[in-house]
Amino acid sequence: MLKIEHLNCGYGSVHAVHDVSFDVPAGSVFALLGPNGAGKTSTIMAIMGHVDIHGGRILLEDADITYRPAVERVSLGISLVPEGRQLFSDLSVDENLTIGGYARPAARAAAKRDRVFDYFPTLSERRGQLAGSLSGGEQQMLAIGRAIMAEPRLLLVDELSLGLMPKMVDICLDVLMQLKREGLTIVLVEQNTARALEVADQVCVLSSGAQVFKGTSAEAKSAGSLFATFLGTIE
Repeated sequence: MLKIEHLNCGYGSVHAVHDVSFDVPAGSVFALLGPNGAGKTSTIMAIMGHVDIHGGRILLEDADITYRPAVERVSLGISLVPEGRQLFSDLSVDENLTIGGYARPAARAAAKRDRVFDYFPTLSERRGQLAGSLSGGEQQMLAIGRAIMAEPRLLLVDELSLGLMPKMVDICLDVLMQLKREGLTIVLVEQNTARALEVADQVCVLSSGAQVFKGTSAEAKSAGSLFATFLGTIE
């Protein structure tokens, strides 16, 4: 589904990611892990088209999208759940979902909205409520739902569990696993290493913008001191 080849990216003259390469198979969950400032969000934003590319290539199903604008990437099937949710706080749940599906035909958007409410029944109960008045967990549900409204084939999720109670993390991860079973490909940036390794098929670890580990979740769990150096214990 996604191939990253020798990616170098950043913000203006600042290079945040250096020579990162990995493949994400269709229908899998791929976790990007690493300490703060490692380049995880920059990598996600490069895939979405929101940072400057200084070198390398980004391929979506063998099509080179390295320099395609973000709006075109949405039309090609990439959607983002950004760090901090970034909802329209003064708009309702329904209105946020409408914005997420703005590029899709009305009938399909309506059907997708019903599907979002199937995933997150709490959102259906809050559909007229302002997004800014929701709890943190409900806001994360809405951020995922808004991204789903764009009918993605590749979903980028940045810091799913940040600031959330464990129960809310469980709910959101359960929905992501359901989406995976339905064929969606997911790239997950996650600070909770143990939870990420529970759901990911493959893992890439970044540190100071460089790739220091790439392999399966099972290999990551058995990587010993090298893995612990960058992420701490994973029990």
